[in-house]
Amino acid sequence: MKFTEFEGQTVLVTGAASGIGRAQVQAFLAQGAAVIAIDQHPVDLEGNGLSIQVADVRDAAALSHAIQAGITALGAPQIVCNTAGKLDGYQPTLAIDLAIWQDILATDLTSQFLVTNAILPAMLKRQHGVFVNMASIAGLVGGGGGAAYTAAKHAIIGYTKQLDLDYAAQGIRANCIAPGAIDTPMNAADFAGDGKMAKWVASETPAKRWAQPEEVADLTLFLASRHADYIHGTVTPVDGGWLEK
Repeated sequence: MKFTEFEGQTVLVTGAASGIGRAQVQAFLAQGAAVIAIDQHPVDLEGNGLSIQVADVRDAAALSHAIQAGITALGAPQIVCNTAGKLDGYQPTLAIDLAIWQDILATDLTSQFLVTNAILPAMLKRQHGVFVNMASIAGLVGGGGGAAYTAAKHAIIGYTKQLDLDYAAQGIRANCIAPGAIDTPMNAADFAGDGKMAKWVASETPAKRWAQPEEVADLTLFLASRHADYIHGTVTPVDGGWLEK
């Protein structure tokens, strides 16, 4: 699918070094967009119109510097993919200390707030901007993560809805994607050893398989495009039917 509208636009992606974030970077580059790719690890990608910025999204000062460096290189983003995130080991609340709780929320939730507030003012001046925030099926039901991850992903959905409500009349759109079983490095533990956990997850998914990151990136392209201009404040699962059970 070709979205020629992305040519000449700038996209910002966090969590760009692997998994869904990496697939999003590749998808937008393939559509002719310029991409500011932010991750705490080096982003092993090349291409015209790519600005790689190494920063930990938990570090507000480093993240702000990375965003500004990317803007200096490629211009202000019209599209933001808040994709950076991490799991919490599926730990219940009594197994999580305050430091772990704060780390998960800083990575998964607060980073989205920081990126959004850094980019939104320029979008409002142009009266156009799109946010595609990464939630999870763990933002809609229990069991997709532990207490901290589930709390963070539920909060992302609420934050995205409020973001859209507050600024939709000024040309801003904000939506969430809620992935289920996606074959990414973040889920590598499920494939360890004989892959028993990965096989179980596939067997419990109505589609009977894991998805690839590119499938989430394809949805991102649509949600960021003019074809989705009347889609506001939604949560779109990419879960092989997990939530329908």
